[in-house]
Amino acid sequence: ADDQQAAQRYADLHAWSTADLDRFWTAVTQWFDVRFSQAPEAVLADPRMPDAVLADEHRTGSQWFPGARLNYAEHVLRHSEDPAHADQPAILHLDEASEHPAATTWAELRRQVLALAAALRAQGIGPHDRVAAYLPNIPQAVIALLATNAIGAVWTSCAPDFGARSVLDRFQQLEPDVLIAVDGYHYGGKAHDRTDVVAELRRELPSLRTVVHVPLLGGPAPEGALDWADLVSGPAQRSDGETEFAQLPFDHPLWVLYSSGTTGLPKPIVQSQGGILVEHLKQVGLQLGLGPQDRFFWFTSTGWMMWNFLVAGLLVGSTIVTYDGSPGHPDAGALWSVTARTGTTVFGTSAAYIGASRKAGLHPGRDLDLSAVRCIGTTGSPLPPDGFRWIYDEVSADVWLASVSGGTDVCSCFVGGVPTLPVHLGEIQAPCLGAAVESWDVDGHPLTDAVGELVVTKPLPSMPTGFWNDPDGTRFHDSYFDMYPGIWRHGDWITVTSRGTVVIHGRSDSTLNRQGVRMGSSDIYEVVERLPEIAESLVIGLEEPDGGYWMPLFVVLAPGAELDDDLIGRIRTSLRTELSPRHVPDEVIAVRGLPHTLTGKRIEVPVKRILSGTPLEKAVNPGSVDDIDHLRFFEQLRADRQA
Repeated sequence: ADDQQAAQRYADLHAWSTADLDRFWTAVTQWFDVRFSQAPEAVLADPRMPDAVLADEHRTGSQWFPGARLNYAEHVLRHSEDPAHADQPAILHLDEASEHPAATTWAELRRQVLALAAALRAQGIGPHDRVAAYLPNIPQAVIALLATNAIGAVWTSCAPDFGARSVLDRFQQLEPDVLIAVDGYHYGGKAHDRTDVVAELRRELPSLRTVVHVPLLGGPAPEGALDWADLVSGPAQRSDGETEFAQLPFDHPLWVLYSSGTTGLPKPIVQSQGGILVEHLKQVGLQLGLGPQDRFFWFTSTGWMMWNFLVAGLLVGSTIVTYDGSPGHPDAGALWSVTARTGTTVFGTSAAYIGASRKAGLHPGRDLDLSAVRCIGTTGSPLPPDGFRWIYDEVSADVWLASVSGGTDVCSCFVGGVPTLPVHLGEIQAPCLGAAVESWDVDGHPLTDAVGELVVTKPLPSMPTGFWNDPDGTRFHDSYFDMYPGIWRHGDWITVTSRGTVVIHGRSDSTLNRQGVRMGSSDIYEVVERLPEIAESLVIGLEEPDGGYWMPLFVVLAPGAELDDDLIGRIRTSLRTELSPRHVPDEVIAVRGLPHTLTGKRIEVPVKRILSGTPLEKAVNPGSVDDIDHLRFFEQLRADRQA
């Protein structure tokens, strides 16, 4: 009864938050004491989706808080103004060689941010200039982001495990004025030198006016580059009497993120400083319940939106934990060890890491002190019921499991955790406040307890203001608004249950459709990867010229496993009994490895295109794939099937 009452209360609150956007987002700004140096004239002056620019050249749609001025970095660093808080850690950092975390206090964070901001100003960098970072998940990246915003410049970043071509595909679209880059990084117990990559970036980015060298491996600054230590040790005060934090329009670009799309150039997604500020305050402060008492650790890299989301913990005064290293070094329990050593209270990871921990036979709750952990978040792909069970069995029976799903496109979650609601096995707790999420059929009718397209029917503040270098909005429109005019279609299959929870079934652009029944690939992965012999899997549904339908399942075997008749039989039986006969593949094929995006998501659509006959170079942007050789297998398979 208590759970039903809690569910009804949240449902009522959510309904109000999406029905009365003006009052809800006003309440968010008041609850979190958003500092407007210039008050807004309205909350949502134009309630249309941001796509409305195509219908009326004179309006852009989704005009949030017009007239308002504020600064994102100022909202982070206000927590350094409290003398009781100034000496507390803002950032705890670990790498693979660290025994104990290194702390950056709030006072030191403020000093370094303002010193770097002053140094960038001295280089002539200001509003609308672009600062590009080639940095791992280290405190310097956080400092550089905040300094960039403090002066009104636009931030963008790539992780240093990205090769030169992948980085240039992103940065060349923005023509950055500043490059902040490391000489290398550590991963998997090895040092990876990137000086040649950085040199190539400098050659291929003629717009650069300033280069800043971060000597993570101890190398000297290359010719013409400024040294990081010199910049952050400089004066932190402005000499002209102006405010240290540029007061910017609400829709001023904060950063540019990139889609993990695998065809064409990555989409450069522009998000506003005010939109991200209020959305992230809501998300970390309400949906995750973070506050000054928390230590917030999400395993991520600077090439993934979850790094930007991790930084959001600073907005509510939490200590954030940055970790630069492999999740599998020195063993599969690396992230659980980081969580224990930092006293993390909210730990975020991927469904894949939970699966790897389970298969490695880890017992983190038994072997480590995880008593501080109150919440475990997961994202990146749907967390199957087995993952839920493992967390409650092997981490803590009392932990709150907040499985979430959203996207780089909004740098936030559409559906996720709710501190006051129960957790149901294999289900995400609810749509997030302010997010008008529904499941629709192909004709635009809402569905309950049935699989449909994830749509958002009303604007969110963190929806993109557009794509960089997309002046007529065509690319932006085609990405979200092509299927349902005026409605955001995200590209995920979801079920909204009658009790208000949500199940994610995978990407709708790689739908399996057998005998007229649409199926999500993640449901198949959940069953197949439960078998100890299967490390990873990929399923494709292919319409054939003769009208037939071929649905192969590709599997990466665990060490020592063999794809024999017994294992194939168990795969088929498991899918038939746990899902349906329609889910049983036509063939099971062993592969050496599967292709992923640079942020670790398995690639389905390019594999389907290659097997359909599209040449590899047209089916995928090679710079967006972690190992292009894994795709060559499918190219050969296509040729063999045609022979």
